[in-house]
Amino acid sequence: MDVYDNNTFTGKDDFPRKILSQLLGSNGPVHAVTYSASPGTYILTGSADRSIRLYNPIPASPSSSTTTSSTSFITKPSQALSSTATPPQGRLIQTYTSHGYEVLSLSVSSSNATFASSGGDRAVFLWDVSTATTIRRFSNQGHTAGRINSVIFAGVDDSLLISGGHDTTVRIWDVRSQSSSRPVQVLGEAKDGITSLAVSSPGGGAEVLAGSVDGRVRTYDVRMGRLVTDVFPGAVTSLCLARDGKTVLVGSLDSKIRLMDRSNGQCLRTYGGDGNANGDAAGGWMNKEIRVQSVLGGGERWVVAGDENGAENSNGEGRVWAWDLLTGKLMAKLGVPWGPGGGKVVVGRDGKEKERKNVVSCVAWKDGGFGNQFCVGGTSGVVTVYGEA
Repeated sequence: MDVYDNNTFTGKDDFPRKILSQLLGSNGPVHAVTYSASPGTYILTGSADRSIRLYNPIPASPSSSTTTSSTSFITKPSQALSSTATPPQGRLIQTYTSHGYEVLSLSVSSSNATFASSGGDRAVFLWDVSTATTIRRFSNQGHTAGRINSVIFAGVDDSLLISGGHDTTVRIWDVRSQSSSRPVQVLGEAKDGITSLAVSSPGGGAEVLAGSVDGRVRTYDVRMGRLVTDVFPGAVTSLCLARDGKTVLVGSLDSKIRLMDRSNGQCLRTYGGDGNANGDAAGGWMNKEIRVQSVLGGGERWVVAGDENGAENSNGEGRVWAWDLLTGKLMAKLGVPWGPGGGKVVVGRDGKEKERKNVVSCVAWKDGGFGNQFCVGGTSGVVTVYGEA
């Protein structure tokens, strides 16, 4: 096992620390990022400016820009560059505009021909990628209050859409039905808002996992009509299923990320806060106030999460954390640059400039966690793409 601390590096690992590009164009915080289906060539982003943007993260002229390493607190000293270095820009391909409120969640179909989005509109939008138009809007007898925090494709050939929102319900929609836009099923057991969803298909069946602010992860076996509930100490903010469906990564507002065995509800490993294997530098990671996403990456070797606090400096950088899945040891802590221009200056009521903080809240790993690249977004409105050196 490689050994790290905040100032030195011994041993080697292949965690992708190098900044490949930054994706610009959003006029507000980015709340959702996702890759296109395998091989994951493109990235979709959802923003507070009510828009969805499709990018190619590879710069148009790689030779004209220098790919930079992020400021890393756990890396070779020679790799850490000044935060004033400007990463190359990815290519904006298309902008999708039909939402009337902020966009909070995105899901891409396996064919890459369509994608779904949700947010503050109380409706689920189904889009045609090539024409940049909405095919369907699922809102009839839909979510009754607040935001729709999560949407995900499910079923054979992505025939279903599942959404969860502030109204405490999970709703299942039939994408193929042209005669009705009503949900085919409503799951209403949660006592507080639904924050995150995941779908598993064991043995050809169908299971829906729903994380809620009430501190529960509810697993619905839709075909068998069975419900299993796992209880957590804090509001659940993030779910990420392993590819084999046997384990699930659960993030919650007690500053912990847990790897859970789905067969018996046992916690296999805890990350972040003071709960990693040796109580080392990972104790600096906190998540107590907002929804911060965590994912599996690098062929499910790492646990990767954003950060609600920002980096330990005054230039507005955000942070990304990565732990070894099996041991729980901290592998990397990367600075996330604010972006070109440094962002808008915010002035408080006292007339003084407020401290800028790039809260990294959304993370996506290419090819469902098995690619060689990941991207992060947050309050700066800039999406930063990391890859191998």
